[in-house]
Order: sequence, then structure tokens, then C-alpha cells
Amino acid sequence: MDLDEIARKKQKLIKQMNESGKERNPSEDHAIGLKTLQNPKRRMIMEFLVDGTKSLEEIKIELDMSDMQAKLNLDMLEDAFYISKIDPSDKTEYELTIRGEAYLENVKTGVKK
Repeated sequence: MDLDEIARKKQKLIKQMNESGKERNPSEDHAIGLKTLQNPKRRMIMEFLVDGTKSLEEIKIELDMSDMQAKLNLDMLEDAFYISKIDPSDKTEYELTIRGEAYLENVKTGVKK
């Protein structure tokens, strides 16, 4: 990912956070992120999204989840800003945010860059 792509994704995340209207202090934000990522299925969803956007159906099939389970886990990841929802006219898709990508990179390498 080049610097322009990183900057674009960062701006998109900031815009999503501002538009959500969620006013969180850093401690609260950290607690929400920690609670969200404690569930292995949510981490599996994030790992599945590494290769690009996926539909709700693709996620349900890949991770053997019911509609309700998938939506609950996706909503929690979206609320913590690890993924974002894309709503094209034909189907809803999900993608990793730059925050989600950074989490996976840090977990994989164990160090910050």
C-alpha cells in the first residue's frame, strides 16, 4: 500500500468516526476494541477480509454463521471501526478499515512499524 492509499484510508476512517457521532475518550475506545477482538470469530472475519471486500453471504458461508450471528459480529466490528460497511445498490459488502489492517499487521508481526 502506497502513502496515498494510506492517507485515503485514514481520512475515510476519520470521516466515518466523525459521522457516527460516537464521542469516546481513548480509554473507552480501547475497552470497546478489546471487548470486540476477544471473540475469535470476529478476528476470523477480519482475517477473511484481508483479501478485499466480502458480502454478508460470503462471510456467513466461509465462517459457518447464521444471519443473526454474522450481523451481530459485523456490527460489533463496525462499531469499533475495525471494518466498514459498503452499500452498493445490489448487496452490502464489508471491508477492513486502516485500523483493522493495522491490528492484523501488529498481531502478525508482534511489533509496530
